Amino acid sequence: MTSRFAALIVLFAALLGTSAARAQSADGTWLTQAGDARVKISKCGGGICGHIVWLREPYDTSTGQPATDSKNPNPALARRPIIGLPLFSGMEPAGLNKWSGQIYNADDGSTYASNISLTGADSLRVEGCLGALFGGETWTRAGR
Repeated sequence: MTSRFAALIVLFAALLGTSAARAQSADGTWLTQAGDARVKISKCGGGICGHIVWLREPYDTSTGQPATDSKNPNPALARRPIIGLPLFSGMEPAGLNKWSGQIYNADDGSTYASNISLTGADSLRVEGCLGALFGGETWTRAGR
């Protein structure tokens, strides 16, 4: 009887550990896979939002001015600074530790269908699709 009780305690503890791992939050600051930007993710509405808070190269090398969203096809938006730029807003829950919505790519000025998945306490998978083209990268939690 004692060994069964001990086995139940171990099983219960393991289940609690698994539940705690699933309850991880994407909130926080994330370093992109290339290490060239940090994105702050926070809750907004029922989903998550993310905006750029740091750049490795914050200045445009040709002008010496702060980097702007120069690839944006909308001339009014093309002048907004990259730092503070919203990459996604209102990414909606799409499963356990997963969100879906649209993500903006300042490298080409386009918006793509996207999925974001928390794959570990310090690992976030960001994927985007445009038609048959699909790509993604893994971001790591910054500043822990």
